[in-house]
Amino acid sequence: MKLKDLEVFTVAPPVPGWGGRYWTIVRLTTDDGIVGYGECYASTVGPAAMLAVIEDVFDRHMRGTSAEEIELMFRRAYSSGFTQRPDPTVMGAFSGLEIACWDIIGKARGRPVHALLGGRINERLRSYTYLYPEPGRESAEFWVSPEMAGEAAARFVKMGFTAVKFDPAGPYTIRGGHDPSASDISRSVAFCRAIREAVGDKADLLFGTHGQFNVAGAIRLGQALEPYGPLWYEEPIPPDNILDFAAVQAGVRIPVATGERHTTKAEFAMLLRTGGARILQPALGRAGGIWEGKKIAILAEGFTAQIAPHLYAGPVEWAANIQLGASIPNLLMVETIETGGTFHQKLIKHSITWVDGYVVVPTAPGLGIEFDEDLARAHPYTGSQLHLQMQEAPPLYGAPNRFEGGAPSSIL
Repeated sequence: MKLKDLEVFTVAPPVPGWGGRYWTIVRLTTDDGIVGYGECYASTVGPAAMLAVIEDVFDRHMRGTSAEEIELMFRRAYSSGFTQRPDPTVMGAFSGLEIACWDIIGKARGRPVHALLGGRINERLRSYTYLYPEPGRESAEFWVSPEMAGEAAARFVKMGFTAVKFDPAGPYTIRGGHDPSASDISRSVAFCRAIREAVGDKADLLFGTHGQFNVAGAIRLGQALEPYGPLWYEEPIPPDNILDFAAVQAGVRIPVATGERHTTKAEFAMLLRTGGARILQPALGRAGGIWEGKKIAILAEGFTAQIAPHLYAGPVEWAANIQLGASIPNLLMVETIETGGTFHQKLIKHSITWVDGYVVVPTAPGLGIEFDEDLARAHPYTGSQLHLQMQEAPPLYGAPNRFEGGAPSSIL
């Protein structure tokens, strides 16, 4: 069961593009013909450069090694370059390859991945979605309209969701943390008010940001949101300021959640040790893979912290999140693109089921999915942009900031 061949699919989801500009999905084949799929969530370099990194990590650290030797391959990728520290690009490449190894191991054993991680403790997983506009009604206005957000929240709750996420607090920029403008705060409060009025106590409010603010600004904004009781306050400051998360958590009465842009147990352990977050959101395609995700969950359990795996990518990372979530007692919920995502589900031949606000844990071997290679090849990404790109212009203070969510502006 030695790793032999690698193929990388850079898949462009069709309009409206929920899940990012493209998804980086890897296919590994062993010397005895077993195929496994994984997904890399890394946006630090363009797709051509990322392909080269994935190929280098595979050739240098994994080719010819048994798919079972997860720990050995992790230590090689983490340490061999005289680094021994979290690197989002290298670990992003390794993470997708590692997920594919678990898919292979499960298929070889005839067992789902969660059965190899301590067994299933959760048969179905509570899920949440971002608020998205109805198909065919996409517009830039949706992302800044409290009224539209309230209508969308009511629509998703009617589907069965018990938690919805939204991020009205303005753009994330290359300039690091900044103070929110008065309009950023007033719009965020208006969103919380409108959504709370629309759903009452039928759903939790998940307030998202993308590391926009400095510590003082994050506290000011968080305190303004407290009357509406959000379940979490996501990534309020840049991810590199790990020690500062504790200052934000001490200043607000909403649990801080973070982890999308953190990688490996080293960074998550620092968040736990300093009290910087009560909810961890590892993206398994960046954090180190499924085994590293399991270690992060075990660390969190010792601090009575909860896990809510992040997803703004394709369906293979979603499948990995579900397998991990099935095996951990401190799972809060898993992120889902709407009820699974139209193109997401097509790409895995509808092999994951969502019912009444919950994801049903697959029991088929490996990740439990069927990946449609023909469909992936029919939707290649041929551009050079990043999966997500931050705004270069500084935020506005004399006029409202407009943030269009995760969809490229060209489609709106």
